[in-house]
Amino acid sequence: MLRLVAIQITATIAVALLAGVWSGINAFSSALLGGLCCVVPNGLFAMYLNHRAKKLETMSPRTFFFGEFAKIALTVALLGAIAYWYRDLHWLAMLLAFFVALKSYAVMLFRH
Repeated sequence: MLRLVAIQITATIAVALLAGVWSGINAFSSALLGGLCCVVPNGLFAMYLNHRAKKLETMSPRTFFFGEFAKIALTVALLGAIAYWYRDLHWLAMLLAFFVALKSYAVMLFRH
C-alpha cells in the first residue's frame, strides 16, 4: 500500500508541474494541494493498517472500516479547508490533481 502512496505522490507532482507550466503558480499550488488531499489521508490510512497488522495477528473488519471512514472524513475536511482558506484557488487544477492521484492506483494494475 505504501507503493500506491509513492505513485500518488509522483502523479501529484507531475500534474502540479504541468498545471504550473500551463497556468502559473496559482495552478501549481492548487494542483499540489488537491493531490495532497488524496495522498495524505491515504498515507495515514496505510500507516494505520500497517501498524494494526503488526500489532495484531488478525484484523477485524471494524478496524478497516474505521480507518476508511477516517480517511474519507479527512479528505473532505482537507478539500473544504483548501476551498475556504486559499483565495486564489484554481479549481480545475485542484480537482484534476485530486482525480489523478485518486485514480493512480490503476498504474499498479498494469505493473505486473
